[in-house]
Amino acid sequence: ECRLQLRRPPLPTPATCHRGARRLRLVTGGGLELEVHPDRALDLGHATFRGVPLSWISPTGISSPALGEARGREWLRSFGGGLLATCGLDTFGPPSTKDSAEYPMHGRVGITPATLVEARIHDGELVIRGEVRQTTVFGENLVLHRTLRSAIGGTSFTLEDTVTNEGLTAAGHMVLYHVNLGWPLLDEHAVLDVNSAKVTPRDDDAAAGVARWHEIEPPQADYREQVFLHDVSQTAAGSAVIDNPALDIRFTLTFDTKTLPALHQWKMAGLGHYVMGLEPANTDQIQGRVRAEESSELPQLQVGESVSYRLTFDFGPSLKKETP
Repeated sequence: ECRLQLRRPPLPTPATCHRGARRLRLVTGGGLELEVHPDRALDLGHATFRGVPLSWISPTGISSPALGEARGREWLRSFGGGLLATCGLDTFGPPSTKDSAEYPMHGRVGITPATLVEARIHDGELVIRGEVRQTTVFGENLVLHRTLRSAIGGTSFTLEDTVTNEGLTAAGHMVLYHVNLGWPLLDEHAVLDVNSAKVTPRDDDAAAGVARWHEIEPPQADYREQVFLHDVSQTAAGSAVIDNPALDIRFTLTFDTKTLPALHQWKMAGLGHYVMGLEPANTDQIQGRVRAEESSELPQLQVGESVSYRLTFDFGPSLKKETP
């Protein structure tokens, strides 16, 4: 069985005006089931493969974008996790301010509703397409065109994005794909592999654990998050793999390094917050918009210019499973 299903919340009432949002449910018939959220930039929430949960869901849950605030670190108040939270389109990383312009943590696009253009089965594929516009009066006008595709009976899907500057001036453009894996896929039986040439810790906490960046540890009390920067720019295709032989599931994320030359790894093995973030990005600057601009690492889109990104999410049997 394969299907696409659109679910709408009930009409607003005083008790439910900030609850829920549109949700698409993609079922490939090959064991992969995925929830897509048009009111959150067509980002991805709950995902399962052969009935096994894959994505990490935060304590906030996948909430309505009405609960989100684009200032400072308020992004954390509505960061539901999910298989994908898109960060951008003009900044990611910690918040910063320059010349009265505010660049909030991980940007505004993730709480921007999409215009749903298409959701149908076509030529053996399940296809979802939409458009997200991040704009303001007297400011940026960046448009994200997003397409999700999965073959009927398939165990993988592709995400294809094109970002276009429809503004009147050149625009700084930063994007990061915050892919969040959680338990039970993530546990001490699993193995992480990233095809990077170099691993750089973000700060002292990460430096203390850099020798163990690839280890998936059990949940621990008082664990401090660790973030590592992977240099994948020398490979044609970046890849990050979590293989869990106990579940006989292997997750592989691949992406084009021509436009996504960096991979940020968020390792959080804490009690109550147990997640591995695998985050392809268009710049390796990890300290926010202003730092990227000051260090000449801020990608630019000229007026009318577009850039495209492609990521593939693949699920299959473990390659490390012991055979009898």
